[in-house]
Amino acid sequence: MSVVLITGASRGIGAACALAFAREGYDVAINYCRSEEKANQLVTEIKALGARAFAVCADVGDSAQVKEMFEAVRRELGSVDVLVNNAGIAHTGLLTDLTDDEWKRLIDTDLSGTFYCCREALKDMILAHSGAIVNIASMWGEVGASCEAAYSAAKAGVIGLTKALAKEVGPSGICINAVSPGVIMTDMMAEYTDDDLAALKEETPLNALGTPGDIADAVVFLASTKAKFITGQVLGVNGGIVI
Repeated sequence: MSVVLITGASRGIGAACALAFAREGYDVAINYCRSEEKANQLVTEIKALGARAFAVCADVGDSAQVKEMFEAVRRELGSVDVLVNNAGIAHTGLLTDLTDDEWKRLIDTDLSGTFYCCREALKDMILAHSGAIVNIASMWGEVGASCEAAYSAAKAGVIGLTKALAKEVGPSGICINAVSPGVIMTDMMAEYTDDDLAALKEETPLNALGTPGDIADAVVFLASTKAKFITGQVLGVNGGIVI
């Protein structure tokens, strides 16, 4: 049985990924930072599907906690075959108003957290000469967003890390790709008004906004044997809003 670890998996895109992998027969490690109740509810849902599931608390922006998380997953489920780096936070506002602490927290979570988790996962994957890592980027990491400079910078860093690491560990049989979501209806969209959402929908060529399930389908595909000759790529799942 293959094991997948999904960071930031208690809700939104992460939770959708967890359920999608469980339906494919994976054992699922659910990382969360604060939403313990939602993580445990998700564990119950996954077990009802017949898969093993395990919730583990860790702040991915802390390398020591990431190391402890991987050790806990190895004890509970075994070594990680697929890693999905989904944990992330956003910040909206002028760059000139961004504090040092806000910048550091965002970069620590969105970019450093991806690095820390990749570093731990690769220890087992390189030995096994197999594995897959899927990083959740963003369309703003591709084209940048006004008033989201820090978030755009972090996600651009995730894209660069994905491409470079794919070259580095490709000889070890490991595929590393990124999924770059467009406008997806998650908690991150809570501050948008109905008018904002209507405008974004109109701007999207498919005239629709995405769901967490749309992202989960792409992630599961990139982790599967159907994508065994795909690495170092950024798959935009955005309805055409960025082409």
